[in-house]
Amino acid sequence: MDITILSIFPRMFQALNESLIGKAQEKGLVNIDVVDFRDFTTNKQHHVDDTTYGGGAGMLLMAQPIYDAMDYVETKKPGKKRVVLLDPAGKTFDTKMARDFAKEDQLVFICGHYEGFDERVKDLVTDEVSIGDYILTGGELPTMSMIDATLRFVPGVLGNSFSAEEESFSNGLLEYPQYTKPADFRGKKVPEVLTNGDHEKIRLWRLTQALKKTLKRRPDLLEQAELTDEEKKLIREIRQNI
Repeated sequence: MDITILSIFPRMFQALNESLIGKAQEKGLVNIDVVDFRDFTTNKQHHVDDTTYGGGAGMLLMAQPIYDAMDYVETKKPGKKRVVLLDPAGKTFDTKMARDFAKEDQLVFICGHYEGFDERVKDLVTDEVSIGDYILTGGELPTMSMIDATLRFVPGVLGNSFSAEEESFSNGLLEYPQYTKPADFRGKKVPEVLTNGDHEKIRLWRLTQALKKTLKRRPDLLEQAELTDEEKKLIREIRQNI
């Protein structure tokens, strides 16, 4: 996978050279380039923003440097691209979107700042995406979050190929509780079912716990999830015992 990030704060993305994403780059599983679109300004002051037509507070990012930066990217990396604009008004990022992004050969993220973009920038993009109903100072942190979530679904990035499939949200449910050694820590004991070696009982316990947690904390997820007959039966039993 090839990822290009357009930002006027390229140093913020040094964090992507650490941990699993850094290792994925070392292995050649992903290539990440950051392009400073300030370098493509045509004014002497290298301003990337200007006042808005019609008046109003704040400054907008101009179309010209971003268009020219995209032309540069296309020259260096020809081919089909999925171009993501970080926008608070965009579709909310989720696990399904991360899976979809992970299937792409090329991703481009355009990070905003100030009061937003000249509307004409949106003609360059395939997706307008937000990470939630709140405002940040720029699109850099959301971009890093999306890249992290996406690369977990790229084969070889995670040490355990099953990890991404078992985590919260991957199957529409929150993740079940997990424990490690010792079995008894300050009087707090690991549930006995997890230590008896009966894999079917462990599977059923984990599924039940995941359903309980989701029902308690995020019942909205159950409305969207494609539940199996077994899961529907367990939810009925859980609700009867509440």
